[in-house]
Amino acid sequence: MSRTLILIGLLLVVIGLAWPWLRQLPLGRLPGDIVIERDNFRFYFPVTTSILISLVLSLLFMLFRR
Repeated sequence: MSRTLILIGLLLVVIGLAWPWLRQLPLGRLPGDIVIERDNFRFYFPVTTSILISLVLSLLFMLFRR
């Protein structure tokens, strides 16, 4: 359990340090993401981004499970 918490902490530190570069990735603005804009209303549902993140996380978990 402690090793898992240390790894999660290190991962959060790495993501925090890389945030200026990660912010420039087109995640959230991919084709297939649903954006509806009206007067005083904005609905945003990142379908394609969610699928892409799910695939990447599934592959990572599959690799670390072995």
